[in-house]
Formats: sequence, C-alpha cells, structure tokens
Amino acid sequence: MMTRLRRSGVALATLSMVMLTASLVHSDEGMWLFNNPPTRILKERYNFEPTAQWLEHLQRASVRFNSGGSGSFVSAEGLVMTNHHVAADTLYKLSTPERDLMSVGFHAQRREDELKAKDLELNVLMSIEDVTDKVNAAVPKDLSPGEAFAARRKVMSEMEAEASKATGLRCEVVTLYQGGAYHLYCFKKYTDVRLVFAPEKDIAFFGGDPDNFEYPRYCLDVTFFRVYENDKPAKIDHFLAWSEAGCKDGELTFVSGHPGRTSRLNTVGHLQYMRDVQFPYLLNYLRRLEVLLKVYSERSAENERRAQDDLFSIQNSRKARLGGLAGLQDPALMQAKLEAEEALRAAVMKDPKLREEYGSAWDEVGKAIAKARNIFLTYNMLERGQGFSSEHFSTARTLVRAAAELPKPNAERLREFRESNLESLKFSLFSEAPVYDDLEVVRLADALSYLVEQMPNAALTGLVLNGKSPRDRAAELIRGSKLKDVAERKRLFEGGAAAIDASTDPMIKLARLVDADARKVRKEYEEQVDEPLRQAYAKIARATFAIKGSDVYPDATFTLRLAFGEVKGFEEDGKQIPALTNMGGAYEHMARHGSKAPFVLPKSWIDKKNAISLDTPFNFVSTADIIGGNSGSPVVNRKGEVVGIIFDGNIHSLTLDFAFTDVQARAVSVHSAAIIEALEKIYGATHLVEELRGKRAAGR
Repeated sequence: MMTRLRRSGVALATLSMVMLTASLVHSDEGMWLFNNPPTRILKERYNFEPTAQWLEHLQRASVRFNSGGSGSFVSAEGLVMTNHHVAADTLYKLSTPERDLMSVGFHAQRREDELKAKDLELNVLMSIEDVTDKVNAAVPKDLSPGEAFAARRKVMSEMEAEASKATGLRCEVVTLYQGGAYHLYCFKKYTDVRLVFAPEKDIAFFGGDPDNFEYPRYCLDVTFFRVYENDKPAKIDHFLAWSEAGCKDGELTFVSGHPGRTSRLNTVGHLQYMRDVQFPYLLNYLRRLEVLLKVYSERSAENERRAQDDLFSIQNSRKARLGGLAGLQDPALMQAKLEAEEALRAAVMKDPKLREEYGSAWDEVGKAIAKARNIFLTYNMLERGQGFSSEHFSTARTLVRAAAELPKPNAERLREFRESNLESLKFSLFSEAPVYDDLEVVRLADALSYLVEQMPNAALTGLVLNGKSPRDRAAELIRGSKLKDVAERKRLFEGGAAAIDASTDPMIKLARLVDADARKVRKEYEEQVDEPLRQAYAKIARATFAIKGSDVYPDATFTLRLAFGEVKGFEEDGKQIPALTNMGGAYEHMARHGSKAPFVLPKSWIDKKNAISLDTPFNFVSTADIIGGNSGSPVVNRKGEVVGIIFDGNIHSLTLDFAFTDVQARAVSVHSAAIIEALEKIYGATHLVEELRGKRAAGR
C-alpha cells in the first residue's frame, strides 16, 4: 500500500479505548479470520449475516501475490485483478530499454500476446485447520527456550509436509495472536501467470508522491493478469461477479485481502522499543538507500528505468515507517495503550487462576525485548543481510544454505528450506528476471561501507573487505561472480555441498565466510527473543480470550482477512471531504496544478476526454480496516460483487499499525465503474470488458 510522509492529525485522545486486543465496540474495526468472522457485529450493526457459502466463495476468489499484495479472480478463465503498484515488480522485470511497460502500459489484444511473468507466484487459500492444540502439545512447558523453539519448528514442519503430501497444495502453519493460536493454511499456487493489461504509470499513480496518502484521489491503480494451467487459461469456479454500478455513499462494503503486519497486540514496552530503536534505525537505513538510488537514477534514463522499482519500494517503506513512528511518538496513542494494558493486567491479577498462569507475561516480554536490544545491530547486518545488500549475495546465501540444510531431516531445517516451501524457493531462485551488474555494484559497495560504519571493529568486517575498499571489493565480487547465470545456479543447487565447497565463485565464498556468524546470531535471536516473545504473547492472548471472549481478531500476518466498512467521507481542516470523486475531477486536478508532472494525465486520457462520461465515479473512501498488503484487495458488496479495488489509505490511516480509528482514517479504492469506463472508452479493451461482464465466450 502506498504511504505518506506526513503524520496523522487525528486526535487519538478522543478514542474511547485503543485496544490491546481487537475487540470491537462501535467501530468498523477488524482484520478478521475467515474461520472466525465478525458475524455478531455485522448482524447487530448492519443487519447482515454472511453465510458459510458467501465466505467460502470470497475466500477462494481472493489471491495472494508472493511479491507482496492482494488480488482476486474476476472471471472463470483465470483473470486476476490487482493494483498497478502490486504488479510493478513484474512490469519492471518484463520491461526492456526499448519498451518500458511501467511508463507506456500494456494491453494484450489476444491470448497469445499475454506476457508470462518471470517469477510471480499467486496463492489461493483453499482450507484452514486450527492446529493450536497439536502445536502446544508438542511443546511441553518445562522445555528451555531453545528446546521449545526446536520442538515447535519440528511439529510445524511435520504438519506442513504431511498436509502438502496429502493435498498437493502449499501448506504452512500460521502463527496467530503472536503465539496464542496456530492454524494450518493450505494454498493452491499458480506459477504460470501472464500479464493482460496495465495502464500507464501516469494514471495509475496520478499525482505521484505529492498526492500519496492524500484524498481526494484520481488514480486508475489497476492491472490484470491471467493464470494458466497446462498452458491453458485456468478454469476458476470461484470468481467475483462485477458490479458496473459499483458502490454509493453510505453503502456497506467488504474487503478480502492480505494485510501485511500490525502491532496492535504489542505491549507498551514492546512499542517503546519499536519507537526508540527499530524505527529510527530502519528510517536511517532507508534514507541512505533512497539517496543512493536517486543519485544512480539521475545518471541516465536507463539507470532510472533499472532502479525505479527498488526506489519506489524503498520510498514506500520509508514513508510507512515514518508514519508509524509518528503514531508511536503521539502521547495520546501511547497513553491509551498504557491504560488498556493496565486494565487487562489488573483483570488478570484480580483472578488467582489467571494471575498464576498469565501474570508474568508482560515481564517476560520485557526480558525478551532487552535481549533484542543487545543483538539488534548484529542481527540486522549479518542475518538480515543489510551489510551485503545485493541480488547476488541473496542468491549465494540461498545456495550455500540449501547445500547445508537440505540433507537434514525436514523438521530440523531452517524454516525457509522446509519441504512444503521448497518448490516456491526454487521457483524464485531460478528466476530469469534481469540483474544489472552496475546497479549491483553500487548497492553492494554502499552495503559494505555501511558494514564498516556499523561494525568497524569486528574481525569479520576485515575478512569481508579482504584488504580492499568497499567500492573495489564490491566490483570484484560482482564482476567475478557467475550467479547471474540461471544454469550456474541450478548446477550449484543440484550439486549440493560438494559443488558449494568446490566453488571458487567470489560471491559463494563471501556467503560461506559470513554464514557461521550469521547463523549464530539468528539462533540467538530465535531462541532468546522470538521464542520467549511467542510464549509470553500466547499467555496474553489466552488471558484476553478468558476476559473478553471470542470477538477478537489477531494482528495482521499477510494471511487472508475480512474487513468491512461504510463508504463514507470525513472532515478535515473544517471541510467535509466527499466519499467519491469522479473521472472529470482528474482533468480538473491536472489543470489546478498547471499540467505539470506528476499531475499530467497520459496522452490516451487527454485524447479520449470527450469519449468518457466525466461524472463516472472514480475513487472512493470507506471505513474498512486495512494496512499495507491489502493493496489490490477486492472491495465487494453484500452480494459479493466487485465494487472496487483497494489501493491506498489517507494520511489519517498512518497509525493503524498500532491502533484503529474511523474518525478520519479511510481506505482508498478505485471504483468498479471507472475501471469499465476506462477499459472500454479510453483503451478500447472491449474483450476485457466483456470478460468482466461474463458475456464473452471462452477463447478469443
């Protein structure tokens, strides 16, 4: 989801309570599990009760993009709709110096013209099983944190492998409520994904950075793909019917998507750690990368094309963290969090049984956070690879670790190498997406310089540089490596430990050099931070269930969730902001800014202005509870029909990572009527419109 620099001006002190849990009172709050929907709340507030069939249909019509983001099936022939900015990674990888799809867009007139994505995997959630008792039974309470971590990893990997073998699906055990519950999710995956249509960037991201996280908006942030099986369009049973009328002001809508990560259940001490350590560090790191890529981009038009996807991603991340930090620095938000935490702790301590079982949880979180502070820097530099940032190094590390991990029993492997994840890992590892040596050298040189700055006295730093400057060492490593060659990657992967040990590739040698220290700090983090936090938060979750009941949703985990809300405007600076904009407003918006970039509509829109109905609804806002990862999520009405697609939030949504409010915070979507109007009258994509309307016969 796009983000914004400015902080929210909402008076969080007006919130009646900022919940440590997500228990609802009078708001449209909640990123709900499909196997625990907010049925009671919807019935009481909106007189709507979703049936099991309604939920299953929406669940199986929803799509997760492995590149980050959401989407949905919108035809029986495998047509998938998502955002242009979710598709940006694929558009970048399919572009060439002669044909920049990000800039000029793409329209496949025939099926044979649809472009196959390099390494895009889509997942559809087919089943959910609560396996909490099975996981907990495998981890006795008397185990040490290290033993508990190993036991938990073992049982999760075994369940995933067994389920994958039995179903043929990609299965993973998802941790919910930060350890309070575990669910087994099984996904059908699609790896033959082809680009069908994308508009020009100038309309997909109309208004650019100045308009990002603003409203009103005028963006056609939409792209269509098609999934194939056996070289033919996949036949889809569960797809969303299209509403050409779309939604209107005051209407109840639903969002089915994959919100990435929230921290609403975190203790105040944990939030303070994020405020004081994690966010400031990460912001400085992102600012550094942003400057680096901007300078690189300014050297030539081709450099700009090569770096634009990375730069866009880093700018988004920086803005998201800056907005989150603003929320954490808001005394009203933190005071509300503190009061909610104290109320929950008081309720626990009042009950002798709850006190005995859960009373120590908050202190346990504090101890784990203290350990995290001590190893934060080393963990980020070595295990998370911030000291070696490059595609080459990521590839080398995967190859080196695969050689060490795959011979082990499945239950003992690092999680990314577990059997149920192996096909997806190989699909990504053997991608034929372009890698540019000059950009790689620039990125790695800066990363090595950062390593020297952050760990100047570490013996490993000297070994990594090998007597050279960061720039010279980076050039030596990148220019001397053969890992850009897919065939070489396959040779090393299939050759296992013998091939890795014998390799003289400088990047493989670097990954081998770093691996022992990186594994050490990873083990320390998993056993002394992750596992204690998981156990402590599991106690807090169980205490919450005991006190507040079942109307509680977990923090976001990039897994499928259901949100709901009204199409509704908001008040800002004493002015009422309408819920909907129209297509004519885009031309007016351009004129108000003197037709200067980034407020310049593409030529296709200027040429066809007289052909479209200018009063067609374009973008709209709702009170639905969304966050990054929801980008591309379908917005549906009570009938389950598509009325829009999520693409952003307004500036008041910046604090939703930590606390929900619908006073001013809004989700921003593209209206379904505008999509049809643009496809038909601006782009001449009549075949696509007919497919969305369900009127076109198979084939073309």
